[in-house]
Amino acid sequence: MLRSMTGFGRGEAQGLGKKITVELKSVNHRFGEVVLRMPKQYVALEEKARRLVQEKVARGRVDGFISVDQYDEKIPTVKVDKALAASYHKAMEDLLKGLGMSEAIRADHILAVPGVIILENPAEDVEEWWPVLEEALRGALGGLLEMRESEGGRLKIDLLDRLERIRKMTSEIEVRSPLVVEEYRSRLVQRLSEWLADSTLDMNRVMAEVVVFAEKSSITEEIVRLKSHLSQAGQSLGAGDPVGRKLDFIIQEMHREINTISSKSSDVQISAIVVEVKSELEKIREQVQNLE
Repeated sequence: MLRSMTGFGRGEAQGLGKKITVELKSVNHRFGEVVLRMPKQYVALEEKARRLVQEKVARGRVDGFISVDQYDEKIPTVKVDKALAASYHKAMEDLLKGLGMSEAIRADHILAVPGVIILENPAEDVEEWWPVLEEALRGALGGLLEMRESEGGRLKIDLLDRLERIRKMTSEIEVRSPLVVEEYRSRLVQRLSEWLADSTLDMNRVMAEVVVFAEKSSITEEIVRLKSHLSQAGQSLGAGDPVGRKLDFIIQEMHREINTISSKSSDVQISAIVVEVKSELEKIREQVQNLE
């Protein structure tokens, strides 16, 4: 299935008192790149998540946004640093004695000191959250790939249509090419006849000139290669693998062949067709930049 590089997908999953939401969006990129943003406590799962995305997306930049909502509140554990409390109590006693004061030291005085009472959230094994994250991630990937494939289908229709236009124009050039040589021969004979009205025209010399012109202006090889590239492009569009880079290369080669045809042929009709072919190739090139 032909895919575009642009798309969006969203997935959610719940488990173990949390709801994980994943949003993925992808845009054009020369290579494959995955950037994920998630809460710090789950960074240990980032590499697993990245590999899962890379298994499904071969080309394009994918930005992922992962959020975690806690709906099953966990009660933190209260701990008292007894050694620190004793140390503060001793210091307070020494201070009061040094100041000649006899005030009683109450528990709330010590408990108010930072660090004596510690609230600890229950320890979590991050790996146990992977099945929930994986479910949400696969849901987002499903939506992303569906959108990329839908856009890829539309691009395929457009590209095949443009390739068919180029194929027809190539056939017109192929038909026109031998006529150019014949017209050159006719013009050459006519002009020489006018210049040598009172002399005998050497047809062997004329044919020699025509042969030289035909060799210099021959575009047969370029037409054969151009038709071959058209065939390869059509086959690539029907393949199931990512074809963006391959098509980009094929279009470059087609540009090269049509430019050579343009430089070799001085025929007005062929030149006009070449302009149209270049226009279609440029539109195809722009579209190919969107393909995976």
